[in-house]
Amino acid sequence: MLSEKSPLKKVESEARLLERIMLVVPGFKGYKQKEMRREADKLVRDHFARMLQKNRNNLQDIYKTLLASRLEEVAGAAEKVIIKLDRISAKVEHASYGYSGFFDAIKISEDDLNRMLEFDVKLLDNSKGFDDLVKVFKNEVDGQKFENAFTHQSELSKMLDSLEEAFDDRVEVIRGLEAE
Repeated sequence: MLSEKSPLKKVESEARLLERIMLVVPGFKGYKQKEMRREADKLVRDHFARMLQKNRNNLQDIYKTLLASRLEEVAGAAEKVIIKLDRISAKVEHASYGYSGFFDAIKISEDDLNRMLEFDVKLLDNSKGFDDLVKVFKNEVDGQKFENAFTHQSELSKMLDSLEEAFDDRVEVIRGLEAE
């Protein structure tokens, strides 16, 4: 997972001297702090995207092994999980960084950016179960143990549904519109 240092602290600590000086310039500080929050969120989502890609690669290996073992029906189910994972990965990679247009009715504040960062960190933490199950599934398939294949794929599919639903709620969470 991520290091002990929060993504926002990491970005703040790596700010260049000029950026640190500019933090004391009136008006610039708020802008720069928002930008640092966006950068921290990007770090979290990039880490999340790499984790999803690693799992996609493992699922692709599982799929190939299932095909080589002539388990076409099980391989078809694995392919559906991969397609679902691809769709979610694209959403994560192309998600908003928290910018609002000059004439947008709803502006993105520092609090909104903090919620976005906290939401993405929580989403990453919650995806650990998916990551763990993919590893278990791959180890079993690599060991030619196929009896739990349908069960694992069903559970992975449900986990991806929950992950996608949560990620789709991201805009409302960012803007503070989530249900209480």
